[in-house]
Amino acid sequence: MIPGFVEISQESVALAEAEAVSAAEALGGQRGSILAPTVGLIPVEVPDPEAWRQLANRLALARRCLVALSASQNAESTSCDEGSRGGSAAFRRIGQPSGGGADASLLACGRAFKAGGGRIDLENPARRFWIAPGGDGVDFLLEEVATVDRAETARRRMPLLPFRRPVSLPPRLARAAANLARVRPNDRVLDPFLGTGALLAEAGLLGATLFGIDRDSTMVRGALQNLAYLGVGAEELIVGDARAVDFADSSARFAAIVTDPPYGRASSTGGVDTSDLVTAVVERWAERLTPGGRLLVIVPAGGAPFEFPTAPRFRVPVRVHRSLTREFCLYERPGITRSRG
Repeated sequence: MIPGFVEISQESVALAEAEAVSAAEALGGQRGSILAPTVGLIPVEVPDPEAWRQLANRLALARRCLVALSASQNAESTSCDEGSRGGSAAFRRIGQPSGGGADASLLACGRAFKAGGGRIDLENPARRFWIAPGGDGVDFLLEEVATVDRAETARRRMPLLPFRRPVSLPPRLARAAANLARVRPNDRVLDPFLGTGALLAEAGLLGATLFGIDRDSTMVRGALQNLAYLGVGAEELIVGDARAVDFADSSARFAAIVTDPPYGRASSTGGVDTSDLVTAVVERWAERLTPGGRLLVIVPAGGAPFEFPTAPRFRVPVRVHRSLTREFCLYERPGITRSRG
């Protein structure tokens, strides 16, 4: 395993940390065992160098992936060694993506890199280094090995999609949910409260095979529009009551269920009590999870009304909209953990 760090974006720290670890697990990695040198860095381990790029492509609540260059010497000495390899570089301090003209340690690292034989290029460097504080006032040098494309996630915001509704999960939170569910290519993923398709869209962009249900035919048609716009296909989306309808293969099982039930929107439940509906739907479909499969359900802050064989592995309140807080709850079906692929 290759140890390193994910620099999270600080939007929702607990959710971002869980996303980073779960996404690493989906790639065959795990939570890292080394101590992070500063706040905002989540230690993870991945199986190979290419996995860093794959990890960055998965993440929504993060900025970049980094690896430590030396645990035995300070940032300035390491910068000189790296400069001996030639090429260009830029130096920044973690938490300060621009500026740094008054940062003595940062300037010293730049001088050491040039002394070693490299050159500084702030516009288009071949390599990017980040300085992080260590113990006893000693700075350490990290190299950026992959960058999270946050603009790409923003391009999937609801106002930019063909089918729009005022209440829809932002893509950065939908992607975090898919990562918490550890969605992998070819996984069968279900959303029994389909809505605009935001959750399935993110699972589909991760390569999953998609299944969805909604009682409103307009929502199903709209979700299909949004998925097509994003270049994502669905295996089967059906109109009906998720407590009773089923897919063509009624024995099919699912690697993950990701869903954001319609709490507080009585019109979308057909007049049925929301808690009763969610309880019945979630408990019914959770029985169809494969061993080690994951259920990610977003509920009102304060608790979920349904039963599951195990306690939640992860549970955190997240502010979804200005006046709306939801709790992201992650459960795992008992049994053998899903193997990679």
